[in-house]
Amino acid sequence: MARRLISRAAARLGPVLLAAALMSSGAAQAGNQKEEALGDAVRLALENAIRDGRPPKPVLRDEVARVRYQQWFDAMSARLKRRLPDDQTRTEFLEIAWYEATRAGLDPGLVLGLIQVESAYRKYAVSMVGARGYMQVMPFWTKVIGDSNRRALFDMQTNLRYGCSILRMYIDMEGGNLYLALGRYNGSRGKPEYPNAVLAAWKNWEFKQDVMVSSR
Repeated sequence: MARRLISRAAARLGPVLLAAALMSSGAAQAGNQKEEALGDAVRLALENAIRDGRPPKPVLRDEVARVRYQQWFDAMSARLKRRLPDDQTRTEFLEIAWYEATRAGLDPGLVLGLIQVESAYRKYAVSMVGARGYMQVMPFWTKVIGDSNRRALFDMQTNLRYGCSILRMYIDMEGGNLYLALGRYNGSRGKPEYPNAVLAAWKNWEFKQDVMVSSR
């Protein structure tokens, strides 16, 4: 699915415009979600997702899952080292990104690609419209589904939890259409530049498992 969406993105945007969109990822250029009227059930689900106090540590059911996660972590850590050179910060970031992405039913590579476009992995990035942190979450969300603590959006786990939960909501609202959901996340639904940039960045974080381990 990812490759099919990326191919469509390249065809629509064209190589020159796509390159320009990716080059712009060095700045916090997105993060303009619109405050929408949410149904009670949607708001409650988001509130519950944000309040989940479990630590963001991978819960791995068996040896196959453990090996798969370790291979993913090693591959992503090597790719991310230039952007996050501190080993402890990079480890914490990847653990949280994997946990929050899988918890929200998202491909961790998609989340990493979105962060690349949104903030270029800058924890304290702030966009021109006030969106904050890695996933450029708009502060109004803390009032709609949180505790109104806008400063918490600069906390690594809080930011990724909000971002992943909001993207999951948009995907559900769009009936699984990732292209339109990404547009909603950026506040530019129906326009190609942002979804295409994220889909292209996702390709940088694709992961293929090297070895399969049989569980006994």
